[in-house]
Amino acid sequence: MNKVLLCIALMLAPCQILAQNVVTEADALPTLAVEDVPDDVAVETRLRAILRALEFGGITVGVDAGVVSLTGNVTDPSISEKAESIAERLEGVVAVNNTLTASDDLAHQINPAVDRFRARVAQLISRLPLLLLAFVAFLVILTAGILVARMRFWDRISPNAFIAELYRQAFRVASGIVGIVVALDVVGAAALLGTILGAAGIIGLAIGFAVRDTVENFVASVMLSLRQPFRPNDLVEIEGDVGRVIRLTSRATILLSLDGNHIRIPNATVFKGKIVNYTQFPARRFMFDIGIDPDADLEATRSLAQATLKALPFVLDDPEELVWIENITESGAILRVTGWVDQTATGFSTARGDAIRLVKTAIEEAGVAIPDTTYRIRLEGAGLPAAPFEPPPRKAPMQQASSASPEPSVHKSEEAALIPLVDAERQDSDDLLARSAPRE
Repeated sequence: MNKVLLCIALMLAPCQILAQNVVTEADALPTLAVEDVPDDVAVETRLRAILRALEFGGITVGVDAGVVSLTGNVTDPSISEKAESIAERLEGVVAVNNTLTASDDLAHQINPAVDRFRARVAQLISRLPLLLLAFVAFLVILTAGILVARMRFWDRISPNAFIAELYRQAFRVASGIVGIVVALDVVGAAALLGTILGAAGIIGLAIGFAVRDTVENFVASVMLSLRQPFRPNDLVEIEGDVGRVIRLTSRATILLSLDGNHIRIPNATVFKGKIVNYTQFPARRFMFDIGIDPDADLEATRSLAQATLKALPFVLDDPEELVWIENITESGAILRVTGWVDQTATGFSTARGDAIRLVKTAIEEAGVAIPDTTYRIRLEGAGLPAAPFEPPPRKAPMQQASSASPEPSVHKSEEAALIPLVDAERQDSDDLLARSAPRE
């Protein structure tokens, strides 16, 4: 019997626990104090005041037993949602019956926008004196900056006219920025400056990537105008292009080639590339190789070539001319002949050509043969006898020595002929180079 009662008690235990939980949850529900709830008139008055402050026109409000009814036409569906949300948050509202509909009347939709535009125009007219004062402040600061930028002291503190113009332009831009800041502060919109500068920074970054090559050339032109690696009319070689410098612009360096053609090289290439300036040092060395018979006296021939160079009037004594044996090949020995000329008085190419001619003539008159480097191909057909090869006759040494000794010709500098052309090109043209600037 006891066991049966124990089993019945265990079976009824979950039901008792569930009943206790239901009672606990029912006790936890909040109770409405009817006497503390605002009446319907107070709720309706409060809601209408809120909607009128928000300029939500066309909405009819009714309250009955805590239930709010919203009826009418609105221009925007979002107004309906906002009005319903406001009504739900009011104290004493039990439910909201929202029957607002969006109006299809175009005039009804445009009227609120027209009203807002009129309000903005009225606000602008009321603030017009303040805006006029801000504009005057901006013009005064900008005008003062432009006048200061025109002063000549910028030329005295700058290494050249190009850098002076950069200083002037930077001062004008700084004056404009200061004027904008002051004008915005006068109208009470200084916080807008951060947005403007942020947008300008993003736009400037995008433009910088788009015109990266142009910006790179411009920066290179600034550096070249400061360093001055060459001057007007200097004979230079830049990345394989040889010519006389006409001018340096903000984008490119312009050369006049020895053929009379214009060569435009981007300043970024000039700044990063190899520059050979032939004009900076007047003395220039020429060099050529000449072969001699391997059976000849090499030292005597070398001394003869050097003495021939020394006797030439256009070859400088200091630095001294030099001749040495460069190599021995199958056809004979190779002499390397070097000498120096003054580029300002003698043409380099013509001097080198005359030196080759006169040294060759002197060696041949001494009876030393210069090997013939011509290659001959013998073709033998099938069944045909091979034709005997006969070398061309060589002049006897005595016959060579009896010829008249050649004289050096008058040397004119072919590079110097370009100087008048460059001077004519430089007239009335903008240039970043200055003859008085310090050379790099």
